[in-house]
Amino acid sequence: MAIDKSLQTGSTGMLLLKLLEEQDLYGYEMIELLSARSNDVFSLKAGTLYPLLHNLEKQGYLTSYEKAAENAKVRKYYSITSKGKRFLKAKEREWSSFTEAVNQVLRGGNACVQF
Repeated sequence: MAIDKSLQTGSTGMLLLKLLEEQDLYGYEMIELLSARSNDVFSLKAGTLYPLLHNLEKQGYLTSYEKAAENAKVRKYYSITSKGKRFLKAKEREWSSFTEAVNQVLRGGNACVQF
């Protein structure tokens, strides 16, 4: 089932930070891991990913460094900062409240209000 892109837009940065909370990753790894964990709902293109990463880095939520891979190719890895971890926790709480509220409305709510 295709998911409306507008529903995905606001959560992508949070999801990238969540991946980086577990381990440092380079761009292609993030694209593959995000796609795999979301059953291909989040399938980012490099042209979408890198502006998001640059913005998160500019805000101080992550840092980057270069590291040589086994094939001698240098890759740019990203790592979440302590500021990024605090931001992620706040976003996770916000997301939980949001999804709970949406689910309550979709399920008819938990209060009987008559108009």
